[in-house]
Amino acid sequence: MKNSIPLATLPTNTLFGQGDVFVLFGELFGRGYATGLIEAAKAAGMEVIGITVGRRDEDGTLRALTEDELAAAEDNLGGRVINIPLMAGFDMDAPEGGTTPTAMLGGMTLDNWQGYKLDWDQIEQSRALGTARFTDALTKVMAELDGMIPAGKNVFFAHTMAGGIPRAKAFMAIANRVYKGRGARYQSSQALIESDLGKLILQNFDEVTANSFGHLLSHSTALRERIESEGGQVRYTAYGYHGTRILIDGEYRWQTYTNYTQGYAKMRLEQFAQEAWDSGVKATVYNCPEIRTNSSDVFAGIELSLLPLLEALRKEGDGAWTDALWAECQALLKDDVALEDILGTVQAYQLDPVMQPFYNFTAWPMPNSAEQVDKTVSTSQDIVGLHADRKVLVSDVLSQHVVKATGQLIFDCSSEPEGPVLWLDHDMVAKQLTA
Repeated sequence: MKNSIPLATLPTNTLFGQGDVFVLFGELFGRGYATGLIEAAKAAGMEVIGITVGRRDEDGTLRALTEDELAAAEDNLGGRVINIPLMAGFDMDAPEGGTTPTAMLGGMTLDNWQGYKLDWDQIEQSRALGTARFTDALTKVMAELDGMIPAGKNVFFAHTMAGGIPRAKAFMAIANRVYKGRGARYQSSQALIESDLGKLILQNFDEVTANSFGHLLSHSTALRERIESEGGQVRYTAYGYHGTRILIDGEYRWQTYTNYTQGYAKMRLEQFAQEAWDSGVKATVYNCPEIRTNSSDVFAGIELSLLPLLEALRKEGDGAWTDALWAECQALLKDDVALEDILGTVQAYQLDPVMQPFYNFTAWPMPNSAEQVDKTVSTSQDIVGLHADRKVLVSDVLSQHVVKATGQLIFDCSSEPEGPVLWLDHDMVAKQLTA
């Protein structure tokens, strides 16, 4: 792609309603984008069905949920959960008598990781085993799901699987250097990608974030054809990230968090949607704005792309609701700090010459640089320090609203989607929130 393709008008749901079926393809955990989409589906009267990734025993064995775990998962989801472990990725798979990729990383340290070598023949066996395990389980999931969807119902498949970082002891220390390291602690993201560790992570990202969507599309073919033959329609969505437009110096400009290591898998996710669309299947990847989630907290400074939403709200739908949100956010700051000053700091950061090379859509995802990391992390830390409570941030408040808005936008747009890949920029999020 040469440019991002933005959603340009507020959509309206014209398809999904009472008794239709919403399938969450990925277990619901903690705070994240999926909650907004589920809320929109429930508000439309849809029945919600989920799956589980299963749980691992202490010896690494993957198993289904216990009765108590299943009850908790269904209560959290607000719907039924198909209790067949559908764990994507291969980092915990190994041939008989072999070693898992995660175990292979056991001797890796902060000092030796760049030269640490892995057994790629055995990793390829693990990848094949992981794929076979996943697709075998998916076949069973689809068979069970087939019996849960009545004739004549429309079905919404929402893919939410993402991630795939092996649980290596040394990785968080390495990640802190790559995503937060400044000065002597700076570590190049390109060095990570070029290492054996980075190559393993990228392969596992592909399996979890992207290939799982491809498997969903192919393994649901028979079910989709049955639904359509009985008068229903089927839609597929997935959550992408490929930068978004935010207000910079008075205009909406594409920008991105750097370095976004999962970017390669997210582009592969887009390719699956394009291939499905070309074959007549309505599958869309929605590239959403940055928010703070449990999994994104390792990325210091990701909130710098989120804070300008406050200005977009004033531009797109200024009024009582926006004023109340500004007041709520202002109340989270120290007494001598104005919200406008923080937004000015973010604006200066976005316009800084150090950041300009990274506004290059076709080069995405670009590796980090020492100057860029220093600028991003220092600006982020300065802004966090202006809050009355460092654990209660303006970005947390805004994240909740972005989740709600993107969920509604995705749900409404998917009744008649515009294409295989769409960007939900700050203008559309602001218009949705103030509509």
